[in-house]
Amino acid sequence: MVAVGFVCGHGGTVGEPGVVALRRVCPLCMLLHETHRSRSELLARVAPPQRAALARETRVGANYDWRCARGHDRYPATVREVLTGPSCAKCRANAAGPAASREAGLAFMKPGLKVGTSMVEQRLRMLLGERIRLHHRVNAVRIARMFYGKQEVWPDILVPQLRIAIEYDDPGRSRRAHRGLKEASDLEKDEALREVGWEVIRIRAGGLEPFGTYSVVCRSLTVAAVDEVVTLMRQIRGDDPVDAIAIQQPAVS
Repeated sequence: MVAVGFVCGHGGTVGEPGVVALRRVCPLCMLLHETHRSRSELLARVAPPQRAALARETRVGANYDWRCARGHDRYPATVREVLTGPSCAKCRANAAGPAASREAGLAFMKPGLKVGTSMVEQRLRMLLGERIRLHHRVNAVRIARMFYGKQEVWPDILVPQLRIAIEYDDPGRSRRAHRGLKEASDLEKDEALREVGWEVIRIRAGGLEPFGTYSVVCRSLTVAAVDEVVTLMRQIRGDDPVDAIAIQQPAVS
């Protein structure tokens, strides 16, 4: 069996006999980057006897035993499932239970939420804010399942009056963001929002193909792309709810 060494330092030791060197990071490090996680976060969640093996791991389909962040029983899952899917069985049952369902779909402000916002996303918010009244005191939505170990998701922009979330996707400098393995996470996030009465509009820029039910495909963020977002809002919820939060443009004399 041929051993493979990656530039991230995982896998076989580059330079040793029989080790093939690849000039890219391993699949696990790639998924960690795409899901904005670190290997140290992953190591904190795995059962302690398996930390040494996970520290060297390169496969996203490898099975490990994981510790529930809420103190429930340990549970088996692949690395991919832990990074892009739900938590333990008890967490999943609680998230779908009657008590949690009362808050499902609620938009709220999560203090201290650290989510990187690019200049393009800031421009999107500005352009959208010129067309509709945006709610600036919400950044998360309660869902009826576990997602990344939490019962909430954090879309780029929330319009709670319409129960519409807006996501901006582009491949980034690496040209790999929002492609491949990350699409599974994006899809689950969209499904979790739809389960609680929200819809998702995704702006797909930089060569990304349409994804999800409602997509705006563009080379880069433009005024026309933002206008198309508002058009989709009308298609999803109707004219009256959108008119209720629309900002009237000054008449041209």
